[in-house]
Amino acid sequence: MDPLKQYLARANEIIGEHTPDGEKYDREVIRWIRRGKSISKAVAKANEKYPSEALQISSDNLADVQAHYEYLAEHDAIIEKLDALNK
Repeated sequence: MDPLKQYLARANEIIGEHTPDGEKYDREVIRWIRRGKSISKAVAKANEKYPSEALQISSDNLADVQAHYEYLAEHDAIIEKLDALNK
């Protein structure tokens, strides 16, 4: 299996299935992170815009939520670069 297909298969396992609203919520969190907001503030902003998808962050899950969204942001950047190469 080529490395790109391996990466995409693994990324799909990590990211999992999302509803369309869940994908919008994730993009909103990533947008705020890219603007320099902390994970707590980024999630709070996304919670305001998409209350049906709202996450509750506590000290117990903060590191996991941050790692998840850092991964999603990096994955999103990779996909954007791949899309640009295919145009």
